[in-house]
Amino acid sequence: MGQEQNPRRIDDNQAMAKARMMRVSPQKLNLVAQLIRGKKVEKALAELEFSRKRIAIDVKKVLESAIANAENNHDLDIDSLVVDQAFVGKNLVMKRWKARARGRVGRIQKPFSELTIIVKEVEEAV
Repeated sequence: MGQEQNPRRIDDNQAMAKARMMRVSPQKLNLVAQLIRGKKVEKALAELEFSRKRIAIDVKKVLESAIANAENNHDLDIDSLVVDQAFVGKNLVMKRWKARARGRVGRIQKPFSELTIIVKEVEEAV
């Protein structure tokens, strides 16, 4: 009995990992995501390892999760994986207030982001 299985939202040669509630603005996160788009996963991991951006550590964790999903859940070869898509979305924004001069207030916004990484298995062109 039971419910029918939902169809996959991505192709059979792809795997996905998603991180939500990352404490960084989407603009800053997109700068790191641009580093890895379209690269082989080994090269992308090396780029993130030596990046000086704080959020690169979390992006590396998401990429490693996508690689593990590809290997364990979808039986893809990790040596032929490429970062197909890495896209950033907005999440909630915490609003905080700071006292300013003459009884005024300054609004401080602390944004959160979410990151989705899709890796794809490609055949090597010989």
